[in-house]
Amino acid sequence: MDTLAKFAAAIARHAPVDGIHDTALPGGRLIRSSSPTMPMPVLYERTLCLVAQGRKRAVLGTTAFVYDPAHYLVASVELPVTGAVIEASPEQPYLCLSLDLDMVVLGDLALRHPSASRDDDDGDDTGMALNRTTPALLDAALRLTELLDTPADIDALAPLVTREILYRLLTGAGNRIVRRMARGDSRQNQIARAIVWLRAHYARDCRIDEMADVARMSRSTFHAHFKAVTAMSPLEFRTQLRMQEARRLMVAEGLDAASAGYRVGYESPSQFSRDYARLFGVPPARDAGRLRETVGAAH
Repeated sequence: MDTLAKFAAAIARHAPVDGIHDTALPGGRLIRSSSPTMPMPVLYERTLCLVAQGRKRAVLGTTAFVYDPAHYLVASVELPVTGAVIEASPEQPYLCLSLDLDMVVLGDLALRHPSASRDDDDGDDTGMALNRTTPALLDAALRLTELLDTPADIDALAPLVTREILYRLLTGAGNRIVRRMARGDSRQNQIARAIVWLRAHYARDCRIDEMADVARMSRSTFHAHFKAVTAMSPLEFRTQLRMQEARRLMVAEGLDAASAGYRVGYESPSQFSRDYARLFGVPPARDAGRLRETVGAAH
């Protein structure tokens, strides 16, 4: 059995049913789907996604990122995207390891293993990138996942293997986005600070000047770099956050559309419905009803 097949088998052992499975691995989750899924909005944290089997599409703004066993995905800031599994079957389910990126370890590695050039300091990159999965990275991911077979070894060995994975990301081809994450003064991290602030304050009126102050940028510079990293304006980003939370409130907590809209910062139910339909393609009540049926059928 080759490394990729072993990786898929390890994920399948510890994610025996469809869904997102938390694990004893620090920051590690296993994801399984036995069929393609409808596009769903989701917030990607600063994370690495390594696919063992199947294929998934994540859409950020107007750009689609398709990742599979040959290509891993890195999100360098928190981003609202629309994700869908596009290749999966009961015989060959979609299987993925998602790993939160430890910024402390990443920063330490960047200091110990500096880049040979300063190209990673210049310009802007979207906060999401695809790179080719190397044999060394795949081998480390397999060893990390197989630690779930021997839980007593996790505390001692998982930090070492996770550090190796981050090292592979930092030193591999196409590593500029990861290098920028490791630099506390990078524009990417300035935007990341503003995103954290915006997530905490999205339900109230947020002025661009406030976000620019958090990022320690001028208003015009902040707006340009925010759009370069997230593929949307700050206000479009806030709308995405509001709509994702409103959708969760209607589906998980049973709120009606007007109440959900009010909870996420809308004073006008009609404006909320218009924005919701523009983003998701259908009015909020109809969308929530459809999603409740889907969740009920899954159980």
